[in-house]
Amino acid sequence: MRPKEHSGRDLAYLGDAVWSLKIRQKLIELGYGGGKRLQSLTVKRVSAKAQAMFYDAMHEEGFFSEEEEEMFHRGRNDNAGTVPRNTDVSTYRKSTGFEAVLGYLQLEQREQRIDEIVEKAFALSERL
Repeated sequence: MRPKEHSGRDLAYLGDAVWSLKIRQKLIELGYGGGKRLQSLTVKRVSAKAQAMFYDAMHEEGFFSEEEEEMFHRGRNDNAGTVPRNTDVSTYRKSTGFEAVLGYLQLEQREQRIDEIVEKAFALSERL
């Protein structure tokens, strides 16, 4: 499979699933329990607003490689067609770019890098 040949939307679609699973896994590993609590903590990290915030903070620190930034732009710039009602276009596009990075890394089988992004996001989520 050649990840760079996939559209930004395809990469984001996969990245959305990867991100959701990784966040849920991390919360369980940290010992959080209870359906409502887990759901609340998950939403706090997987929402478009949170993903956009994570991207902005990591980007500002130069956390992403040039290749990852390229995948971000591919996802952000791909036409989504519709935007959820509770999210503005800019935030939604930024979160789609963030998810595209994760989808790309998943296809590249770069699990360690995905885990680094998750760890960084958990450190940043203290700001939420």
